[in-house]
Parts: sequence; structure tokens; C-alpha cells
Amino acid sequence: MIPFSPPRIDQKVIDEVVDTLRSGWITTGRKTRLFEQNLTKYCGNKKTLCVSSATAGLELMLRWFGVTEGDEVIVPAFTYCATANVIMHCGAKPVMVDINENDFNISVTKIKEAITEKTKVIMPVDIGGYPCDYDQIYELVNRSEAKKQFKPNSEIQKKLNRILILSDAAHSLGAIYRGKKTGCCADITVFSFHAVKNLTTAEGGAIALNLPFPFDNEDIYHYLSTLALHGQSKDALAKTQLGGWKYDIIEAGYKINMPDILASIGLVELFRYDNDSLVKRKSIFDYYNSELSKYEWAIIPQHFTKEKSSSYHLYQLRIKGLDELTRDLIIQQVNQNRVSVNVHFQPLPLFSFYKNLGYKIEDYPTAYKNYACEISLPVFYDITPVQMKRVIDILVKAVQELL
Repeated sequence: MIPFSPPRIDQKVIDEVVDTLRSGWITTGRKTRLFEQNLTKYCGNKKTLCVSSATAGLELMLRWFGVTEGDEVIVPAFTYCATANVIMHCGAKPVMVDINENDFNISVTKIKEAITEKTKVIMPVDIGGYPCDYDQIYELVNRSEAKKQFKPNSEIQKKLNRILILSDAAHSLGAIYRGKKTGCCADITVFSFHAVKNLTTAEGGAIALNLPFPFDNEDIYHYLSTLALHGQSKDALAKTQLGGWKYDIIEAGYKINMPDILASIGLVELFRYDNDSLVKRKSIFDYYNSELSKYEWAIIPQHFTKEKSSSYHLYQLRIKGLDELTRDLIIQQVNQNRVSVNVHFQPLPLFSFYKNLGYKIEDYPTAYKNYACEISLPVFYDITPVQMKRVIDILVKAVQELL
């Protein structure tokens, strides 16, 4: 069976994890802080906090910004459920908008139409690792009309005095937008290091702070570090110092810190990310592109332009003229031939929870159209040329038989 996206676990990863185990310190400590520092250097943003997941990071930042009941947060209808779920957790309303047809990302035109005086945050999502149109989104929120509409209800919101751009970059570590790596394209960027991501720590995520003046990103980092650990004034490492047992609780915080044992994996993966992992992922994309471009029915995913470069996370093939039912039959046939493929993503209005809240897929025609004809192909570090050829052969056979 050719799997879809297994993690890369080799001897370097094992050795680093064993080193952590032998150190006797496996919760948040020196390796987590080193991983944070290395991520900041890599992305070029101002400060980075590692957390237990991207989902936790997104919710933490919404709560930090003061998003609450009555507020609205604009998100694409085409994304994983976590993007919208965290808004619900805060008591706010996800305002879903449609996407671009060519790249799956949120439509700036639709964002403009959705902004109201209740809008506090825009959460663009770099689907598949391909960056959104950040400069155009910033143009929107900095327009005098949008600023006049903005109604701050917290001191932090007053300080920013506009809609916050909180990027869900779960897929796009290492992607480039106009010469900048994701992590410094938005006010705040949140990454995922889940098991299926390009760079994994098994579970985990990171908050890349890049807030403008007059915000002090260093101070915000320290506050968030406290908030991510029950609001405790000292972490476990600080409490081990002589006489350091006593601490304070300054706020009712959360338990979403990343431990050293997970950061160990991240340290290895980040060290070899640009020169090894991304090179391999790009070569897989290039092979798929070369083989599939022979077929008129294949819509090759956009992953590189003059201004943007993907992180090559998902190979989202679309097939011309394909409907949802036939797409599902193609997937079934491919799976029966022991090749794993997937679909990214089911638009949120298709799910019962959001349907029951009144969201209708008919309001997002492009999201549905792209979903209905999309099949994600396997992309992982250890896939072999023989396996890649088999993926294409099996897929082409299924499409030509069923289309």
C-alpha cells in the first residue's frame, strides 16, 4: 500500500528524542526555547511561541485580541474545521466567504464584501502551502472606510486600531510571498506541526508574532508563555532552581505548552527543512506536474508564480468536468489498487454542525466546484520513483475509465 503522508522518522530524529529522554527533562524547557528561537530566525518574524497545536494557537490569539460574543471573524469556507471551530469557542461568529478558483485561497473581493463594524479579525488560510494575497488583504483593512467601521472593544484592539490579520499557515511553513517567508506576512501567523505536516513534532504548533509598532512582541511573547501554562508566573524549569518553588497565578490560563520531547523532533526537521525536505517535496510536485500535464483533463495545482512559492504541502489535483459522485468513484478505484489519495477539503458548510447554524453550500459556489473535482495525491519524503509512477498510472487508468 502506498500511504498518503507518513511522517519522516529516521535515525537523526530518534537520536535527538533519545537525547531528550536521557536528559531527564521532557516537558517545556531548553529545547523548546531553542526551537522557538530557530523558528524566529528561519521565518524572519519578531518572536515565536511554541504550543500544543495550531488550533490552540489560533484560539489563544483570538482570545488575546479580545474576540468574544457579538464579534465576527472572516474565514474561507474552504478550510479545515479548526479554522472556524476556534471562533465558535470564543463565542464569535465565523463569517465564511468564497475562494479563488485558481488556487483554493480566500477571495479578497469576497472579504471586502463581508467586512462590517463587527469584524475584528480576518483569518486567511494558505491552503496546501500556497500563500494568500496578503498585501491586498492589508490594503483592505487599512482603507479609511474599513478603519471607520472598526469598533474596538479592548485595549489591544484600540492599540492596533484596525482589523487583525491572523494567518492560518498550518500548511505553509517555508512558503514565500513577495520575498518574505510565511511567519512575517501577517500580524500573527500560526503554524501546525501535526504528524502529516511538512515539518512535524508529532503534535504541536507555533505562533509567529510580527505585530507592528507600538506593540512590543517580546513582552507579548512572555505574556503568552504564561497564558499557555495555566497563567503560571514560572514554568517547570524555572521552578527547579534553588528556592524557585513558589509561583503566582496571574490569570486563568490554558495548558497548551509544547514539551521538549516534541521540540526535539522539530529541531532536527527545521535544520534540514530548506535544503532537504522542501527539495524532495518540490521534486515530487515536479514529477506529478510533468506526468499529468500530458492529459487535457488535469488541472495542475498552482504552486509557483513570480510573487509566490508554495511549501509543497498538498498536491491538489483537479479534474475538468468531474462531479462529486464520479470523483468519489475514482478515489474508491484508486484505493482498491492500494494507493492512498485524499480530498482537501470538504467546505465547512457541508458539515452538519455548520449546516445547522444556517450556512449553505450554495452560497459558496467556487468552494464547492473546486472540492467536487479535487483529489490530493501522496506527497511524503520517503516516496520512491517507482511509487510515484504507480500513483500516476493507477490514477490515470481510473480517470479514463470513469470520467
